[in-house]
Amino acid sequence: MTISYDEIRDFLHSEQRALDDKDYSHWLEHYDKSSEFWVPCWDVDGKLTEDPQSEMSLLYYDNRDGIEDRVFRIQTERSSASSLPEPRTQHMLSNLEVLAASSNDAEAEVRYSWMTLSVRYNNVDTYFGTAFVTLIRGEDGKLKIKRKKAVLKNDYIHHVVDIYHL
Repeated sequence: MTISYDEIRDFLHSEQRALDDKDYSHWLEHYDKSSEFWVPCWDVDGKLTEDPQSEMSLLYYDNRDGIEDRVFRIQTERSSASSLPEPRTQHMLSNLEVLAASSNDAEAEVRYSWMTLSVRYNNVDTYFGTAFVTLIRGEDGKLKIKRKKAVLKNDYIHHVVDIYHL
């Protein structure tokens, strides 16, 4: 089954829309059970950290269990990140590129630019960056995120970054 550009685009828009709608159950369905979700830090020399196991990260989950735990904490008000009230967000995706696709079209590497506007306590914040995503076709035939690295370009922010900002 071929992974088309349109299918990739629609899938990524669906992931972002689920965050905007605070539909976290649907958002989690976009992730494979072994998904890695990583937001690296910028070091003092202006270079991105390269190893989430030995260097600082803004967020790092080595599989979907960590992502599910984060969603649980948001939904049950057990969030140490003071995520209540949750912000209203609007995600935008552009410059989508398919960097590589496997010969059997079961996997694709994509890159895109993103921007998220967030409103909380009458303050508007803007987050933007680049995402690098590995997509696979699940056993059910649907696309799943196997790996996501979201590079936050404006990392000088006044509060904790969370999944819905990216």
